[in-house]
Amino acid sequence: MKGGDEKIRISDLHAFYGESHILHGIDMWVNQGELVTLLGRNGSGRSTTLRSIMNMVGRRTGSIVINGNETIDTPPHKIAHLGVGFCPEERAIFSSLNVEENLMLPPAVRSDGMSLEEIYEMFPNLYERRMSQGTRLSGGEQQMLALARILRTGANILLLDEITEGLAPVIVRRLGEVLTQLKERGLTILLVEQNFRFAAPIADRHYVMEHGHIVEEVMAHELEAKSEMLNTYLGV
Repeated sequence: MKGGDEKIRISDLHAFYGESHILHGIDMWVNQGELVTLLGRNGSGRSTTLRSIMNMVGRRTGSIVINGNETIDTPPHKIAHLGVGFCPEERAIFSSLNVEENLMLPPAVRSDGMSLEEIYEMFPNLYERRMSQGTRLSGGEQQMLALARILRTGANILLLDEITEGLAPVIVRRLGEVLTQLKERGLTILLVEQNFRFAAPIADRHYVMEHGHIVEEVMAHELEAKSEMLNTYLGV
């Protein structure tokens, strides 16, 4: 199924860290307003795919078109200015600053970033903790802050790496609601996720990765029919 407004188109992408050849000819695409997941076991190349889109790997070859722009030779800060926001697994918030200071820091890469009021409406926990230092936040609050900072920049393509890892079920549910709201606002989301039960109800499509290859593309309505195959690849 193609068509729609294509936000990301990746063709024959190879990625390397030093001598290590991590991605072996990835082909994939994401349309505007879609939530697409990258599924696979640890080491399958999912996080490297996100880092490759941001040009944060040692070397990459092939084609990555974002919003109609070829970016294979584009530096990371210019990729961000195309509206791409990357939320890495390590979250990278400023622990010595409080929540509101963290939210005021990011530069606007586009004009339609969310206001503080909109952020606090979407993340009431952050409003309650707005004067708390980063070090005093729970893991779930840190994850919400990391996501909220990206939304402040005006990014409309979100690359999210394992955002539910190690979080309490109540926080995971809240993040699912937030991603659904963002999708309804027309944002495009590419999600690396180990928690298949979290990803399955909210995603439009899934790419399954193994050993740096995409081995399957699964539409939301095919999940039941392909559950045995997914068990084989994911061990879910």
